[in-house]
Amino acid sequence: MLVYGDATRREPAARKLARLRGQLADARASPAGLGRHSLLVDALIEAGELVQGVADAHLLAAGKRDTPSPQTDAAMALTMAVARLCAQSWETAFAHEWQQAPLEDLLSACETLLASAGLEVKQPEGYAFYALYPEGHFAAAKRLRPGPWRVIGLRSIGTSLAAITAVALDAPAPLTLRPVGHPFDRHVSLGDAPLARSAAHHAIVDEGPGLSGSSVAGVIRRLRDEGVPADRIHLFPGHANGPGAQANDETRELWTQASVHVVGFDELILRAEHPAHRLQGWVESLVGPLHAPLAEITGGAWRRAHGDGQGDVPPAHPWQERRKFLAHSDRGTWLVKFIGLGHAARQRFGCAMRLAEAGFSPSVAGLCHGFMVERWHGEMAPLSPGRLQRTELRARLVERIADYIAFRVRSFPAPQENGASLRALCEMGRHNSTEALGSKLAGAWAGYEGHADRLQARVHRVKTDNRMHAWEWLADDSRILKTDAVEHHAGHDLIGCQDAAWDVAGARTELGLTAEELSRLVDGLLRRGCRIHAELLGFYAPAYLAFQLGHYRMAAQDARSHDEQSRLESQCERYTQALRDQFASS
Repeated sequence: MLVYGDATRREPAARKLARLRGQLADARASPAGLGRHSLLVDALIEAGELVQGVADAHLLAAGKRDTPSPQTDAAMALTMAVARLCAQSWETAFAHEWQQAPLEDLLSACETLLASAGLEVKQPEGYAFYALYPEGHFAAAKRLRPGPWRVIGLRSIGTSLAAITAVALDAPAPLTLRPVGHPFDRHVSLGDAPLARSAAHHAIVDEGPGLSGSSVAGVIRRLRDEGVPADRIHLFPGHANGPGAQANDETRELWTQASVHVVGFDELILRAEHPAHRLQGWVESLVGPLHAPLAEITGGAWRRAHGDGQGDVPPAHPWQERRKFLAHSDRGTWLVKFIGLGHAARQRFGCAMRLAEAGFSPSVAGLCHGFMVERWHGEMAPLSPGRLQRTELRARLVERIADYIAFRVRSFPAPQENGASLRALCEMGRHNSTEALGSKLAGAWAGYEGHADRLQARVHRVKTDNRMHAWEWLADDSRILKTDAVEHHAGHDLIGCQDAAWDVAGARTELGLTAEELSRLVDGLLRRGCRIHAELLGFYAPAYLAFQLGHYRMAAQDARSHDEQSRLESQCERYTQALRDQFASS
């Protein structure tokens, strides 16, 4: 099934450097504390993305060979300087004295060398989705003996992670690599240049491992081929679970022979030794003292917190869920949810604030180093199949959806390149439909494909919700709130930002809108200044179904319990039947 995408954006180096300057200026102007530390980590991530974009540009120019360059060296020198500030901040529990001295010269050097450079920047997924904190790599590396060390970071996220690892190891600036080849069989492309350093310990730094662990294995293999013994190879991954199901025996053996060093989120932040590093303390600074420790509701446990009956339990894809907790204080109950680190996460937080201020989503208490704290409405129940039968509620819901989508159109425009093209959606739809229903629908998709380029001009991208499922709406007798509303336009799936018609297609499917209700929704949006193009909505309808089918099929394959698998497979059956009906009527 086609579900995931590689989130890449084009950005001038000058813009990225200007943003980095701003982040450092904001940090310098901030008092010592978690807020300043978080700004420094934002700057580290930004600088790491700069290194990644510059190094990847040289990789392509050199025929997919990693080669050194003055531009990459300058960007990494800047990243190392920011990493040192982050390390000092963390080690002093955010109380260090600011030292700006080398940053101005390093920024100026990058601005000179990269004045006209255009970059392709890849989203570091660990920072965005998986609560991977660079401080964890720093903490893991601080436990090791002195060098000499050779630090090797794997792009994309390995740029900033390697920098802060090198700071912890008191090592020179790291080399970064992008292993090439099949995703399950990566190798290093350095030409004849040696990778190893004699008598050195070698640190390989990345997030993951993912399904195969082949990127790290490719680097280990190269080092071993150059004569580095296994006891001088150290891995700094994002978790301690080892390579996934697609790893071959050789890869597993290479991983087993190396030393693996991990300090995960729980040890680093949830149960941190120093009080200043603990998530609970961060939350208390926003909502007051907690009555009890944070209660984790990741992995679908949030469903119990709403008191859903067993017959109405919505499905969940546990390993894809962000870390989330409930906090109880005198000021109420709060949802503490990881929304990411870096500039993009602050943009998502801004969306959450605007939605809350407009009354569409729960009120927000604040942001604390990657975690958003918002009001938990346990007194409001998610929409269930039974509740959706109520005529009065459905009438209110249609009006509310019209208000909500129109607000997003006005408030959250997106660049035209931020999302899958209609042609890409067609390719996904054809593939997923064929996987589920066989090749008989290929001809139908060919018809849609023929209109893709013409309809593309009708797409006016916004930061769409992309999550219109019934259980994401809370309702009581007077209110309807949308939850989980700020992340899915920027997820690691392939959809991204779309036209508002995508959310209309989602609402029709997920809330079972009748033809009359759909007409009222479209008319209501038009009255609110948002025109839904009928042909584009017709194009989106099967693409939405095919994407959701792929998403839930993959989730069902990963389910860890029979009950969860049954719920997920029930969703697959629902989308499969809807896809059949869609093509039967078209």
